[in-house]
Amino acid sequence: QVQLVESGGGLVQAGGSLRLSCASPTRTFSNYVIGWFRQAPGKEREFAAHIGWRPGSIYYADSVKGRFTISRDNAKNTVYLQMNSVKPEDTAVYYCAAHVDRGVYYQSPGAYGSWGQGTQVTVSS
Repeated sequence: QVQLVESGGGLVQAGGSLRLSCASPTRTFSNYVIGWFRQAPGKEREFAAHIGWRPGSIYYADSVKGRFTISRDNAKNTVYLQMNSVKPEDTAVYYCAAHVDRGVYYQSPGAYGSWGQGTQVTVSS
């Protein structure tokens, strides 16, 4: 288990930008794949992006590809999700989650054992 804390959510106009952060006090944070998921009201939680420490570990859902960028700063124990050109359909609670990086990567929420509390992102039209 790893403790995760999201921040950076808020209200933004369509076409604008927002940067979410996922921070952890865990010393072995760099050993984990961090995924970003989102859940809109009445909908299932869906995958947005993930990043590990290995080359080729970055992957995006089609719905955010080209608009969102995931990155990590292991010195700060933080993973970021830069959201550009946001749309009203990006409105959701955004969660970061973690699983140990063994070189296999998942987009299913069930594969992640640790979760943050979530941060609300609201995009106005």
